[in-house]
This record gives sequence, structure tokens and C-alpha cells, in this order.
Amino acid sequence: MFLDLLRTRRSVRQFHDKSVEKEKVELLIESMLRSPSSRGFNPWEFVVVRDPQTIEALAKSKTHGSSFLKNAPLAIVVCGDPAKSDVWVEDCSIASLVLHLAATDLGLGSCWIQLRLRQHDDQTTSEEYVKELLGLGENMVVEAVIAIGYGKEDKPGHPQPSLLYDRVSYERYGQKGEE
Repeated sequence: MFLDLLRTRRSVRQFHDKSVEKEKVELLIESMLRSPSSRGFNPWEFVVVRDPQTIEALAKSKTHGSSFLKNAPLAIVVCGDPAKSDVWVEDCSIASLVLHLAATDLGLGSCWIQLRLRQHDDQTTSEEYVKELLGLGENMVVEAVIAIGYGKEDKPGHPQPSLLYDRVSYERYGQKGEE
């Protein structure tokens, strides 16, 4: 069931030294390409990276929060083309979420590495760094990198009492509980 998938999915930042099978990579690609997109514009582009040296370089794409990528056997860079849609950020984010859920369904771990509006160093944005590294066109923007592999971590899903139900209103903002 889909809800069970949501209940078990967690971000995984430690991976076994085991490559992801070609068949699973193909299923991950299919899942991203089936993602909903506003008006069917599909402004996303994906770069599937399996080369360890390129993954290690991607792990240096921002100052904090990307170094764990160096141990992942698979990275998928999620890019967008703003000329195709004014809601490219949303469409790329949806595709990224679908990718996370598909990875979980296939017994893989994954973790989002936010790159949009982040810095590689004092002079270079994460986007500029990744565009140069992967040879992306000038029109492309980099949303995120998704690290994927067989997780070393076995984290349980978030318990239901930890969910932020206090952030749910009914009918009008601030109205708590159904009447």
C-alpha cells in the first residue's frame, strides 16, 4: 500500500558498497518520467551518474550537507528548464519525491541534496559548479541531487505521534479539529 511506503521512507545517508542493478535504475528513470507536471510541460531533465569519480566530485557541490554523497553508488541530478514552465521548481520537486518513493519501493535508500540557491564556495554557486562538472546547457538550472543506494542505516519510519497535526486547520486557518 502507498501509505505503508510513506510510513517507512526515511532519508538514508550511508550506503553499502554495492551498485544499483541496471533494471532498478531503469525503473527509477521510468518513475521520474511518469511524474505529474503542470500542464504536461515536463520542464525537468535528469542526469544519471554512476561513475564514482563524478559522484565524488558532486559530493563537493556545496559547503555543507553533500559530502555523504561520495559513498553512494548512484546519483541522479534533477535539473529544470525555466523557459518550459514557470513552475519548474514544483515539477522538479514532484519528480524528486516520486524518485524517493520509487527507491524505497525497490528496497533502496535515498536522500535529497538541495542545490538550488546554495554555494559551492565563496565565489561559485552549487549550480555553476554542477553545470560545469556535467556539461549542462546555459538554460538549465540545478534543483537537487538525489543520492541512491542500498542503505546501511535501518531507520524506522517516523512514529505517528511525531507528525505535526497541530499544523492542520479545518475550513479556516487556525480552526483546529473537525466540528
